[in-house]
Amino acid sequence: DVQVVESGGGLVQPGGSLILSCTASGFRFSDYAMGWLRRAPGKELEWVSSITKRSSSSYYADSVKGRFTISRDNAKNTLYLQLNSLKTEDTAMYYCAKPRFQWVVPTTVDPFSYWGQGTQVTVSS
Repeated sequence: DVQVVESGGGLVQPGGSLILSCTASGFRFSDYAMGWLRRAPGKELEWVSSITKRSSSSYYADSVKGRFTISRDNAKNTLYLQLNSLKTEDTAMYYCAKPRFQWVVPTTVDPFSYWGQGTQVTVSS
């Protein structure tokens, strides 16, 4: 069965940094682009970032561009998201997500078919 497990969230002050990790199993990780989604309190699920299978390209929502960095280690079946210069509006549950199809590199929520339980990021002074 497909499984992704996120970790690394926590409470951080504005301007701070975090590194989120996601360990995947149950599918051939290197055959899929992967991404991160987030859901802020009272808001819809939002696409944050995606990375291609071999890390040749990465994509970011305008709201995080220049502050977040996505990466992956296919040998470890692990996806990462480096969060820098955090703002209070980055407070959300962050989800590691797998798209439905191998040939898709998502830049919206819809192409993703599976995500984990999430890891909470809270930015507050």
